[in-house]
Amino acid sequence: MPEIMKAQGKELDVRVLNDDEFKEALRRKIIEEVSELKDAKNDADAKDKIACLHEIADALGDAYGFTKKEILELKDKVHAERGGFEKRLFLEGLARKSRP
Repeated sequence: MPEIMKAQGKELDVRVLNDDEFKEALRRKIIEEVSELKDAKNDADAKDKIACLHEIADALGDAYGFTKKEILELKDKVHAERGGFEKRLFLEGLARKSRP
């Protein structure tokens, strides 16, 4: 974003973040984008926010030193162990007879 704003002729006060600051900034940004996705007014806005979330997730992986391959392999493992969202199932809670 700073490069785009600078190209538009705006004067900016910018600094390079250290590793820890960068990770924290990305964690804050992903929360901001999730909140904006929650409030999206239409599919186009949602699509834009989902794209931003992917961009931030990729940057977080890079910041932590994970390869995209590692992340995708772990995603597949988690999906196999915990399931996914394809069936749109929502856990409301434990049935009475399953409660301790």
